[in-house]
Amino acid sequence: FRFKDSLAEDLQSADLVISHAGAGSCLETLEKGKPLIVVINDKLMDNHQLELAKQLHRDGYVLYCNCSTLVETLQSMDLSTLKPFPPGQPEKFALFLDTVFGFQ
Repeated sequence: FRFKDSLAEDLQSADLVISHAGAGSCLETLEKGKPLIVVINDKLMDNHQLELAKQLHRDGYVLYCNCSTLVETLQSMDLSTLKPFPPGQPEKFALFLDTVFGFQ
């Protein structure tokens, strides 16, 4: 997609999502429980997308590749190896902030 206000409907109906490795795209997809292949842009400065993709892959949540290996990834993928992404725990973050700022 070039631009859409929301991908919620598309994500809901998807069986597989192929996306760039932006944090928002990855987290929104994983929170919906959809299998995800992230395609990194290896031309980005400091390549932060690669760092995120590698970590999510190490944790077992996504498959990743670059444009030149996407077809190979699709042909060899085993989505059953992916783990469900755990739900967020905002209360832990709030408790951490309370502690840091001396509210606890």
